[in-house]
Amino acid sequence: MSNRPPRRRPARPYRRPRKDPVRFLAFEALRAVDERDAYANLVLPPLLRKARAAGNFDDRDAALATELVYGTLRRQGTYDAVLAACVDRPLREVDPPVLDVLSLGAHQLLGTRIPTHAAVSASVELARVVLGDGRAKFVNAVLRKVAAHDLPGWLERVAPPYDEDPEEHLAVVHAHPRWVVSALWDALGGDRGEIEALLAADNERPRVTLAARPGRITPAELLERAGAGRATTGDWSPYAVRLAEGGEPGAIDAVADGSAGVQDEGSQLVALALANAPLAGDGGDSRWLDACAGPGGKAALLAALAAGRGAALLAAERQPHRAGLVARALAGNPGPYQVVVADGTRPAWPAGSFDRVLVDVPCTGLGALRRRPEARWRRAPRDVEGFAPLQRGLLREALRAVRPGGVVGYATCSPHLAETRAVVHDVLKNPGAPAAEWLDARPLLPGMPGLGEGPDIQLWPHRHGTDAMYLALLRRTA
Repeated sequence: MSNRPPRRRPARPYRRPRKDPVRFLAFEALRAVDERDAYANLVLPPLLRKARAAGNFDDRDAALATELVYGTLRRQGTYDAVLAACVDRPLREVDPPVLDVLSLGAHQLLGTRIPTHAAVSASVELARVVLGDGRAKFVNAVLRKVAAHDLPGWLERVAPPYDEDPEEHLAVVHAHPRWVVSALWDALGGDRGEIEALLAADNERPRVTLAARPGRITPAELLERAGAGRATTGDWSPYAVRLAEGGEPGAIDAVADGSAGVQDEGSQLVALALANAPLAGDGGDSRWLDACAGPGGKAALLAALAAGRGAALLAAERQPHRAGLVARALAGNPGPYQVVVADGTRPAWPAGSFDRVLVDVPCTGLGALRRRPEARWRRAPRDVEGFAPLQRGLLREALRAVRPGGVVGYATCSPHLAETRAVVHDVLKNPGAPAAEWLDARPLLPGMPGLGEGPDIQLWPHRHGTDAMYLALLRRTA
């Protein structure tokens, strides 16, 4: 029997981690969203441009990076529930950069077709690059637990049964905060099929829609300049052109020169309905106001529509930097317009100065969760209460700004009842506000189904393929 010690295996040489540019970029974007409260739709494009300029990024890389960022943000609540079941301490005690890597890995495992071994190994490699080898082992252990089940299997484990807690079930399954599920369900009238369809639509990535600005370019010309097979006309707005999936609006010269702009079809319809609403009295139709004009999409379309009738638009925006965006959006408009820095709750114009007024008020943005998926996790019920005084103040002053017989459009990109009908009802019954009457807005959008009981309009992603824009038209009576 030999007394020689057992032969030791030679130590493996240390391998430096390899930086995957796609996953590293996605991690950078998530950190910006987390640390700076940035929005992904503002953070991601410059990161992609920088990566392309470096020469190691192609269209497939950009598409994957975009899917990783947006998909992770959309499903954050669901992935948090899954990760909480795989981590031996509360998620709030996990360092945010570690949680971002875990969330990216969870999305690759549960929300994409990336093979399991590739999703885990790529996530561990990313962890080695951005976190170090020690925490990469933790990431590896957690993601191997996540990989034990697919998404339906996990939902059976982490979502309560619908019969026991319908709102929490929908919140986990469709990755929306519970309070948002409750608010949207109320706005829809309590139908289960409708709320599930809406929540599912919120988790779909919307196609980019352009608005051809009248007097500068026709929709047919915009289609031609977008390129054969790369765009189609919109479903509802006569000025809408919808790009094919993955279409890049910045590459279209009509967008670059301002004759067209990126604008959801719902926003276009709000401007069109206000422009076509019937006036009363003999005050004419020559002075229009956009009292909350930033960043300028609706103002640009309104200015073009006004110019076609010989009317002028005043675009007011309280924040100077956003007023600059409005001025840029309106540059080159054929008709008369003016951009001013002004607060719509403390107007600088005399009462009764305008024939048409749009007040697209600041809100929670719950109607645009398709485009800003991270917004659902940032908002809280107190935000609805916080916007309430501003929304009422803006509508009250808009009614003062319009002449008797003129029309005010109250719009918001939120279907929350406290930000829509409640605001209008409160202002109209306030004895200090100018007297006004509802106009039925539905006939102004001919052919559109599912607009609600009226006289106001509520658009929906699952019904109309638009953001959930709300519009009430009010005509001043005295």
